[in-house]
Amino acid sequence: MKSVIFIGLSLFVSDSFGQFKCPERTGFFPDPVQCDLYYVCSKGQYEEKLCPDGLVFDDSNPNKARCDIPSNTDCGDRDVLQEAKPSDGCPRANGFYRHTDPRSCNKFFNCVEGKAIEMSCPPGLIYDDVESTCSWPTESNRKDCGVIKRDSLEDGFSCPDEALVDTEGRNMPHPTYAHPDDCRKFYICRNGVSPQMGPVLMVKFTVKTL
Repeated sequence: MKSVIFIGLSLFVSDSFGQFKCPERTGFFPDPVQCDLYYVCSKGQYEEKLCPDGLVFDDSNPNKARCDIPSNTDCGDRDVLQEAKPSDGCPRANGFYRHTDPRSCNKFFNCVEGKAIEMSCPPGLIYDDVESTCSWPTESNRKDCGVIKRDSLEDGFSCPDEALVDTEGRNMPHPTYAHPDDCRKFYICRNGVSPQMGPVLMVKFTVKTL
């Protein structure tokens, strides 16, 4: 989402923006300038509505009023937002935000009506505040967090940085790796980063007699 300009509520109906005209007699339509402002049109008359602070209006369906987080919504040139209502841990009242401790790359806050709920990413992942999701450090838009140090077993094995993918190109959640010296042994990487030795494979041989 593009950089935004914050304005106070007193500017929402400013004459400089012009008067809104309903594109259709009935439906839900975005403000041409402000991404979290929209209009409910009925019989050609409109009523102004505002998404909760931190959410923006999704204009993909004019038959439905839907406010969502900015990473899920394309605001285009609608780069204006209402004045923020920050609280402890929450730059805005609603949405997902990086943790206030810059060292806690794997943690983030889910803000609901100004209340910050601390959440953690699965092992090995960090919070990407551009996409509002957890991702591998090497794939994240966030560059202030280095690659997380990986644990290793007594024999020196540690899970590779590169994730294994399945036939559909998706990361395998718990990939396995062959032991370099013993074909009966193998390693499991839980969540791609936590190594453990897999159970020893029992190989049964049969001998045919002529």
